[in-house]
Amino acid sequence: MKVFHGRVVVPGEARATALVSHGGFNTLASFQHSLMFGDKTAKCGDQNNPDLYNRPMAGTALCMPQTIGSTTGGMVLYCASAMGRSPACLLFSKPIDSLAAAGAILSDVWTDHPMPTVDSLGDAFLEAVQTGDQIEVASDGTVTVL
Repeated sequence: MKVFHGRVVVPGEARATALVSHGGFNTLASFQHSLMFGDKTAKCGDQNNPDLYNRPMAGTALCMPQTIGSTTGGMVLYCASAMGRSPACLLFSKPIDSLAAAGAILSDVWTDHPMPTVDSLGDAFLEAVQTGDQIEVASDGTVTVL
């Protein structure tokens, strides 16, 4: 068991299976197919992300260094949440960007599917966590890899 502490962006608790991206997460490319064509498992559509491509993202502990890509990223996260296709939580090794933060916060305020979000977990977090690990997120920003 490894424990990490980060900054709380959206408070909440979650327990989910880790899905890990070691590269930047392109929000639009990853969720576009799911949102447009009704894939309820939200399989990642970003062919440029070999860690995530074609893997279901809905209900996972999505672990990444940062988001990249389109300025629509925040709205895409909000829409995924509103449609019930969002990750259970978002976990960033680096500081979150304002667009992703806006999407996570809007999801918390405007939907019934909040995504607890923690950033600044450090590079050691992404070195320690592997896809398939169980993750627990506490409301104080403590992230435990079981």
